[in-house]
Amino acid sequence: MAGNTFGKIFQITTWGESHGTGVGAVVDGCPPGIPLTPEVIQTDLDRRRPGRGPASTPRKEPDRVEILAGTFEGLTTGTPISLVIFNRDAHSKSYDHLKDIYRPGHGDITYQKKYGLRDHRGGGRASARETAARVAAGAVAGQLLATAGIRVRAYTVELGGVAARRCNLEEISQNELFCPDNEAAAAMVTRIDEVRRNHDTLGGIVEIRVSGCPAGLGEPVFDKLDAELARAMMSIGAVKGVEIGAGFAAARLTGSENNDPITPEGFTGNNAGGILAGIANGDEIIIRAAVKPIPSIAREQQTINRQGQPVTIKVGGRHDISAIPRIIPVCEAMTRLVLADHLLRQRTLVQSAENDGQRTKNHFTPDDRP
Repeated sequence: MAGNTFGKIFQITTWGESHGTGVGAVVDGCPPGIPLTPEVIQTDLDRRRPGRGPASTPRKEPDRVEILAGTFEGLTTGTPISLVIFNRDAHSKSYDHLKDIYRPGHGDITYQKKYGLRDHRGGGRASARETAARVAAGAVAGQLLATAGIRVRAYTVELGGVAARRCNLEEISQNELFCPDNEAAAAMVTRIDEVRRNHDTLGGIVEIRVSGCPAGLGEPVFDKLDAELARAMMSIGAVKGVEIGAGFAAARLTGSENNDPITPEGFTGNNAGGILAGIANGDEIIIRAAVKPIPSIAREQQTINRQGQPVTIKVGGRHDISAIPRIIPVCEAMTRLVLADHLLRQRTLVQSAENDGQRTKNHFTPDDRP
C-alpha cells in the first residue's frame, strides 16, 4: 500500500487531487443492508464545503456526491461502495507563479523530494480538498455505527487563542463555528476579522465526543483504540497534536488524581477519555485535535525555488483563514472510520469464538458417542 488506504475490515481508499477532475473514495467491507443514499452523505459534505462560514475560502464548490456502486434501492449491498465528488470551481492558473517555488508550511518540498515531481495546483494530493472524500466515506461509517447506537460529534473549543468557557452542546448548531459557547463563538469571529485584515491565519482546537460506544472495542498493544484514533487524527494534514481524555494535563496529575474511580454504577471520572489499556471502557470517548494555522498567507515569506535560490513570496489565491470549522466534519469522519473498523473487528472476534464453541460442542470422541 502507498498510504492511500485506511482500515483493516472497514477499509477506505481515497483518490484525487485539488485541481484534478475530482476526488473520491472506495469503501470496502461495509456490511449489506445499511441505509445509504446520496442525501445522507451530502449532509456531512455540506458542513465541510468551501465558501461557508467566516473563516472559509471564497472557492465555491457544490461538493455534490455521486454513488457509483455498492448500493441498491437505498441499501448497501456488501460490495465495494464507490463515491465521487467532481471539482467545479478550480482556478489552476492562480498557482502558475508557484510552479518552481516551495511554499513555507506546505508539502511542496517534501513531495518533490519523495516523488521527484509535484502537482503545484493547490497542493495536488496534499491539498485539504482530499478530505472531502474522507467525509463522504465517514458518512458511510456513520450509518453503520448508527445501527449500534454509536454517535460521534465534534465542535470547536478554541480558535485563535479564544477558548470556549462552557460546553453546551445545544449551542453548537447556533453559530457558524460549531462552538458550544455562543459568547466565545462571537469573540472568535472578531478574532478572525482582525487576523484577516492583517493577511494572516489562525489555528485552534477541536474536541470530538463519542457516545454509545460499547466496552470492549479496541485491540491490545499496537492496535489500541486510542492509538488508532490518534493516528486517524494525525493523518489530517492540519492536525499537529492529539489528546485523549485528560491528555497532556495527566502529566501534571498524581496517580490518585488521574485514576478514574469505579463504582457499581460506573466510572466517577473520565480522565481516561473512555479508553483503558487501548480498549473502550463504555464511557464517553473524548479526543482533542490541535489544528495548525493555514500555511497560505498573503504576507511576504522567505523560501527557496527549485534551484535552491532564496526568494520571497506572497501566497495569493482563495484560502481559508482557519481550517476550523470546516475540519470538524473531517475529524468526525476519521473517528467514525476507526470505530466502524473496530466494531466489525469485534463482531468477527465474537463470531469466531461462537463458532469455536459450536465446533467444540459438536465434537465427540469415540467414548462420547451414544
